[in-house]
Amino acid sequence: MNLAEKSLHYLVEKWLAPSAAGHVRVVRFGRMRGDGGRFVHVEASAQSGRRAMFFFRHDDGRWCVFPARTAQPSMTAYRLAA
Repeated sequence: MNLAEKSLHYLVEKWLAPSAAGHVRVVRFGRMRGDGGRFVHVEASAQSGRRAMFFFRHDDGRWCVFPARTAQPSMTAYRLAA
């Protein structure tokens, strides 16, 4: 998958489909509690009304409409040599 297809600009165009006369604005941005992942709240206006979505930045640099999965603690048991 092309990295440009997961850019924030591409996703805003894809999901919010702002019109040429409409406006796009960042309502809020910051970091999430816990893992510190980045998010952006974007709002687009069109003739049909306003639409808004949250976008989340993943560790590989891609922006998505869902947050990245948080790392969970795990345990692995190894057999000890006798």
